[in-house]
Amino acid sequence: MVPNPTQQTQICIVDDNQMAREVIAEQLSLDAYEVRQFVSGVDLLEHIDTYDPDVILMDVMMPQMNGYDVCQIIKQNPEKKHIPIILVTALSSREDMLRGLEFGADEFLTKPVNGSELRARVRTMLRIKQQYDSLQSVMQLREDLAHMLIHDMRNPLTVATLYNNILLKRDQLSGRDKEYASLVRDSLRNLAGFLDEILTVAKMEEGALKLARNWENVNTLIREVAENHRELAQLHGFQLVLDLPENNPAFSIDAPLFRRVIDNLLSNAFKYAPEQSQVTVKLRYEGVDTAVTQPTLCLQVIDEGPGIAPENYQRIFDKYEVITLKKTGQEQVGLGLAFCKMVVEAHGGQIFASANSPNGAVFTIEL
Repeated sequence: MVPNPTQQTQICIVDDNQMAREVIAEQLSLDAYEVRQFVSGVDLLEHIDTYDPDVILMDVMMPQMNGYDVCQIIKQNPEKKHIPIILVTALSSREDMLRGLEFGADEFLTKPVNGSELRARVRTMLRIKQQYDSLQSVMQLREDLAHMLIHDMRNPLTVATLYNNILLKRDQLSGRDKEYASLVRDSLRNLAGFLDEILTVAKMEEGALKLARNWENVNTLIREVAENHRELAQLHGFQLVLDLPENNPAFSIDAPLFRRVIDNLLSNAFKYAPEQSQVTVKLRYEGVDTAVTQPTLCLQVIDEGPGIAPENYQRIFDKYEVITLKKTGQEQVGLGLAFCKMVVEAHGGQIFASANSPNGAVFTIEL
């Protein structure tokens, strides 16, 4: 389908030769595009943030910066990489074309440019961009709907949590019923945290999330999270061990996000650790007694469960790998670990998994 000229499709021509630009503009005039000309790749890059063309036609051999380098810079820009780029060149060797593809070019035209071929290539690139734009619109709509559903789920979740807590506080339940109500409370808390994770991950991907760092006592955070898991640990006979240092310097972190990371790692350990086993939270600092402004933090959550296959040590933190791993029967995956990775990396740290000898897994955070 040929683009509707009334939509004022934007075509960008980049060439240091004025006559070459005018020839291409004249050949495109049959389709009533809105054409804008730039005298160099540098000129285009200076305006690219405020100019959003539908197709770029660019000469390869230009002063200051050649078309290959300009193409690479545009394709590395997440907001502009979808713009089709047609390189217009007198070079016709296979090596030149391969180089253009390596730098991100979508199509080629050889000088002197044939008008019919030029218009056909531009129309093809426009169809591709229109398909991309339509797909982006659908994905944005789906994402907006997902966010709306998440916000709408908060109301019934809040009500369920409120009344469940009332039942627990009345202390009129039998021992078994109180146990069930405690499990419901923990499940509701996990569900609320999961919804928060989805929104947080979305904000991080959009670059909209900013860390609210404060100087915090990490020992205190760990104890608070562990207390929330204490009943579940007792129910399954887990021995929850906190191996925390006496020398506990304040650490600059976003406490709510970091608390959720610890909560996720403990929940993950409890989920896969066998009953009557031990789950350990170990915290260590390096550089406490030096002149370093902030020491290095090393936090580990250690379980005695089935462990993780070495080939999945990295994959379990990638939210795009979750579906693949689920299909192959790997259960120890989910958005929770991807959330942990994003939060830790936002703090400038790293998180990784390793084996616990003889059984189990170790999740390590280094900040």
